[in-house]
Amino acid sequence: MRTGIATVPLDYGKCPYWLFERMRRLGRGIVLAIIEEFGSEELLRRFSDPIWFQSLGCVLGFDWNSSGLATTTMGALKEGLRGLENNLGLFICGGKGKTSRKTPEQIQSWGEFLGFSLEKIDNLVYVSKISAKVDNTAIQDGFQIYHHNLIFTKSGQWTVLQQGMSEQLSQARRYHWLSSNIKDPSTSSGYNFIEEPHSGIISEVKVKPLNLTAKESNENREISAGLVKKEPKKFLKNFKKILEQSGSLMKKRRAGHLTEMELNDIEFHWHPVLREKFDLKRLEKAIFFAAEQNPQNFEDLLVIKGVGPKTIRALSLVSEIIYGAKPSFEDPARYTFAHGGKDGTPFFVRKDIYDNTLDIIERGIKKSQISDKEKDKAKQRLNQAFSV
Repeated sequence: MRTGIATVPLDYGKCPYWLFERMRRLGRGIVLAIIEEFGSEELLRRFSDPIWFQSLGCVLGFDWNSSGLATTTMGALKEGLRGLENNLGLFICGGKGKTSRKTPEQIQSWGEFLGFSLEKIDNLVYVSKISAKVDNTAIQDGFQIYHHNLIFTKSGQWTVLQQGMSEQLSQARRYHWLSSNIKDPSTSSGYNFIEEPHSGIISEVKVKPLNLTAKESNENREISAGLVKKEPKKFLKNFKKILEQSGSLMKKRRAGHLTEMELNDIEFHWHPVLREKFDLKRLEKAIFFAAEQNPQNFEDLLVIKGVGPKTIRALSLVSEIIYGAKPSFEDPARYTFAHGGKDGTPFFVRKDIYDNTLDIIERGIKKSQISDKEKDKAKQRLNQAFSV
């Protein structure tokens, strides 16, 4: 298997109908072959692997170096499986733009059709909302989520695939989640949505984000939630003090989409904040509303309406400057491709798994309702995607 950088430049426009129709038919054949051989939950696992998903998009014929690979591939699969969902036991909700905001509604509709309990439906809707909030707010990497899919099975297992865009960098970044990777019986939801939950993040560029999903950010998260729950007035007072003294305490220099504050003669040496002016009245309103909701932990805080990136940045800043709880600024994209690599990071690639992948995709190509010529081209793309 070849490894390298995944280029995901931000593209605009629509996929031509002739290509989308062929992607729809070929994608359906591949999905049918995988589910027939391994079951729907195995397909979820493969969707959560950014390398496998990228290869699937290439095999289907979309540009390998385009942000549209994810959006168009998922759109083609959703259309290709329309009418087959119940028989396959696989349900794709959401999509790009306005369709992404319909994800809870689609989950509700499928849940009622399947006879799910209200609790089970609500849990899936919560998964959709919290995963989007984490990738937009707990990770502040400059990429705004614009595409969101939640795929689930009849057993309630799920995977989330969503993509963010940075107009400043003209790049996209894709985030993958898998329910079986983040199970945590000690939590009320049974999952740990906050601490390093991704099965992979695919990106061409490395940035220096505020990354509150890192293990190193645990103390910062705890203090942030505690400030809202117990000491909102004290937090606001400290935050205003930091802003008022910023001129004498620090020098600022730009670093990408962040401004780095160089702190002089104090214990903490730097903290990046976005180039922006905080609306203190709005922040105060958000903090006191959040305090009324009595969040028990950072996850509870994150899902409160009105608690967005600016509120989280302000809390994180006070947690570090006043309480010494430094958050992580490591790009979580370094955890990308968590299913192995040729250099043994995090473990060596298992050849038998990749051989099975090739075999199943080839069978899917044969089963798809496309011409022999199109099948031959698909096989050629498969060989190129997995060539050594």
